[in-house]
Amino acid sequence: QVQLVESGGGFVQAWGSLRLSCVASGRTFSSDTMGWFRPAPGKEREFVAASTWSGGNKYNADSVKGRFTISRDNAKNTVYLQMNSLKPEDTAVYYCAGATSGSYSFGGSYHYWGQGTQVTVSS
Repeated sequence: QVQLVESGGGFVQAWGSLRLSCVASGRTFSSDTMGWFRPAPGKEREFVAASTWSGGNKYNADSVKGRFTISRDNAKNTVYLQMNSLKPEDTAVYYCAGATSGSYSFGGSYHYWGQGTQVTVSS
C-alpha cells in the first residue's frame, strides 16, 4: 500500500509558477509510475503528467506541455510537478497518484491517491 501526501499548492497570478511535491511511503516508491491529475469539466479526472519509476519516460498532457514538468527524486521518495506560465484554467485541486500497471493517462490505472493540494491562478 502506498501513502501519498501532496504539498506546495497556493495562490498565484497568471504567468506565475508553483512547484508541487508528493511524498510517498508504504511501498517501494521507485517501482511505481507516478502521475498528476486534476478535475476538469466533463471529466472525473484529467491527466496532467506522469513519470515511470526511473524517470526515464515522462508524459505530459497537451494542455500543459511546455509549461509543466514532472520529476522524481527516488532517494527522497518524492515526485514533483513544476508548473510554469500558469493560466487561470489551471486552477484546480491537483492529485498525486501511483500505479504499477495500465495506461499512464487513465485515472483508473492508479490505485493510490493523495488528498490533493489546491492551486488557484488569478487572471
